Amino acid sequence: MTAERLDAAFSALADPTRRAIVGRLAQGDATVNELAAPFAMSLPGISKHLKVLERSGLISRRKDAQFRPCHLEVDALDDALDWIGAQRRVWSERFDRLDALLADIQGAPGTRNAKATAAAPAKKRPRRTSRD
Repeated sequence: MTAERLDAAFSALADPTRRAIVGRLAQGDATVNELAAPFAMSLPGISKHLKVLERSGLISRRKDAQFRPCHLEVDALDDALDWIGAQRRVWSERFDRLDALLADIQGAPGTRNAKATAAAPAKKRPRRTSRD
């Protein structure tokens, strides 16, 4: 998927109404009226959301007699999921390296282990008196 298509998919999914429409289409194809039913929105308003989803490549519409059912384009979602998965792997590897570095630092000779420091009682210094 190109960066432009990925941007369009994420932009389209940024809206909760469009995410709900995609969620409904994950259950199967639906007409505009079926998609509009759960929303307190006009049909032209729903149509605007559908156009955004269609331009992003997330849905398609086909002509079926007098109906134009909407269809979820799973490949476009898979491309977005692949990108998310790649980012998750990168960050997971970075956090693993950070964990290893912190463990090395805490276990290095000459450094104080944070757990041991927290568990050890504080040492009291003797009070100086005027006789000293």
